[in-house]
Amino acid sequence: MAIKRVYEPFSKTDGYRILVDRLWPRGIKKEDAHVDQWLKEIAPSTALRKWFNHEPEKWKSFLTKYKAELKGSAALDELLALLKQHKTVTLLYGAKDEQHNQAVALTKFIG
Repeated sequence: MAIKRVYEPFSKTDGYRILVDRLWPRGIKKEDAHVDQWLKEIAPSTALRKWFNHEPEKWKSFLTKYKAELKGSAALDELLALLKQHKTVTLLYGAKDEQHNQAVALTKFIG
């Protein structure tokens, strides 16, 4: 499983591309994004996203809260099923911060 900003150029080596943002990324057309599946339900809740606000000092707390949100969620089950179905999967995100975003968190949770 790889992660990539949705704004980076599409590559065939990305495999199955899953957008893990609740909101569609600004300024990118759906046909240009090459998204195979948009799993918006896997993204952090609006309240958690706004609280975190991509502030690195909140990262550890964000991970704990996000993991709690995902516990037992159908979206997480769906993601795990997609990972089993596809040899190569790339999680796409729109955030500018490449180290503190939900795609990074998901890779930590799934391993």
